[in-house]
Order: sequence, then C-alpha cells, then structure tokens
Amino acid sequence: MARNAEKAMTALARFRQAQLEEGKVKERRPFLASECSELPKAEKWRRQIISEISKKVAQIQNAGLGEFRIRDLNDEINKLLREKGHWEVRIKELGGPDYARVGPRMLDHEGKEVPGNRGYKYFGAARDLPGVRELFEKEPAPALRKTRAELMKDVDAEYYGYRDEDDGVLLPLETQYEKQAVMEAVQKWRSEKESRLSGEKQQEEDEEEESIYTVHNQEADDDESQEEQDGEEGGVTFIAHVPVPSQREVEEALVRRKKMELLQRYASETLQAQSQTAKTLLGL
Repeated sequence: MARNAEKAMTALARFRQAQLEEGKVKERRPFLASECSELPKAEKWRRQIISEISKKVAQIQNAGLGEFRIRDLNDEINKLLREKGHWEVRIKELGGPDYARVGPRMLDHEGKEVPGNRGYKYFGAARDLPGVRELFEKEPAPALRKTRAELMKDVDAEYYGYRDEDDGVLLPLETQYEKQAVMEAVQKWRSEKESRLSGEKQQEEDEEEESIYTVHNQEADDDESQEEQDGEEGGVTFIAHVPVPSQREVEEALVRRKKMELLQRYASETLQAQSQTAKTLLGL
C-alpha cells in the first residue's frame, strides 16, 4: 500500500489540487509583523509558523542528515522562533492574548541553550554535533572548603598517633628493627674497642725503646765489679741531677735544627724574618 506522501505526488492528485486552487491567489505571510493590522490574520500567521517549526524539529531528530544539513535546520528553527515571538508581540498589540505568558512552550523546551549564551538553542541531533557537545558538558562543582569547626571534628587521639599500636602490625616491626639496631651498635662498639686496644698496644711498643743513656760496662777490671754487673740486668744507669731531655725531645731538636739549616740555605732573609715574626705572634 502506497504511503500518503506518494499518493499526494500522483498526477491525479496534482490535477485535483490545481482545480481547487484555480481562481485563488495564495496569500503570502508578511515579512514584518508590524505590516499586519488584523488580529485573525496575525493568529493565522502565528499558527503557520508553529506548524513549520514542528516539521523542522521532527526532521532535525534524524542524525543521518549530515552535519551541514543539521546546522541549517537548527538555524532555520531559531529564525522561526524569533519570528513567532514578533507575531506574539503584534497579537498583543492588536488586543489579542499574551502568548508569551499563557501560551504553550512545548517547542521552546525541546531546544537547549548553551550556558552563558541566551537566545540561540540547539534541537535534536544538533546537540551532538562536534564542538557543541563540549559546550553542554558541565564543569565539576568546586569542592566546598571545610570550616575550622568541621576540621576540628576529625582531630582525636588517632589523629596524633596514639592508636598506631592498636593495629597489631607496628609493634612487631618496631621490635625487629630495635633488635637489629642493638646488634649493629654492639658490633660497632666491639670493633672500636678492638681498634683502640690495638692502637694502645702499638703505642706502648713504640715507647718501649732502649734508653740512649744506658751504659753497658763490658770491660770489667776485677771479678767483684763483674758480679755487681751481673746482678743489675747487664747495665748501669747514671742518675743526673740536672734536667736531661728524653729521646723524643732530642729527636725533635734534631729535626728543628735540620729545618733551620735548610731555611738558611734556601730561604731569603726576608722570608726568614717573616717566618720568625709569625712564630713570635703564634707563641711558638
């Protein structure tokens, strides 16, 4: 069975329509609403505009029309909506009802305005066009900042860490690390003690040197003096009644004397005077 649109396009249907319209002049809608001075005609043109808007809104629901066709339809719908508003104002001026207040808004509600851009609306598939979908995405609401009183509600003993041991995990870990730290400290102390003892032993060995002032009497004149020498560990120690320098002091004196000889040989008089002044200032 043929559809109504196909029936209307048959030759017989077109001939019959031509007969009915014969002798009639089809009236066109005025370009400006202010040109109409009759209330019934203004009502008629408003109904005609609403009919055109309904057809185009039904067409724009089809997303397969293509981007350019959908944009054109959306522009035409917005143009017709503005024109409808002009006719409603004209009807009110001619004494008719105020459709802006009491009229239905079904067609207006189908469109969606971009936030911050009032007047232009997007219908049907136009809302999913590239560049338009992003305009309708709502930005996340900013997080509300808590007041000081709300923050203080969460401050308790757990906030300060007094209940960290209640979970049964922290204490075993602390015990393990404590044992490890104690073992490392004991090992470090033992190694330091051993190194200190070995250093002291080496120092004692260095100090235990033979005294340069010990005289060994190997040419005894008689047997009596030989017996005395055998009873005194093989040597006789003289007692000095004046301060006698030690072996270390003698070595230091020799080193100083060698330094002075080198300075006198290779250093100039000015450098020697400066060195002497510096030593005097330092108290050396």
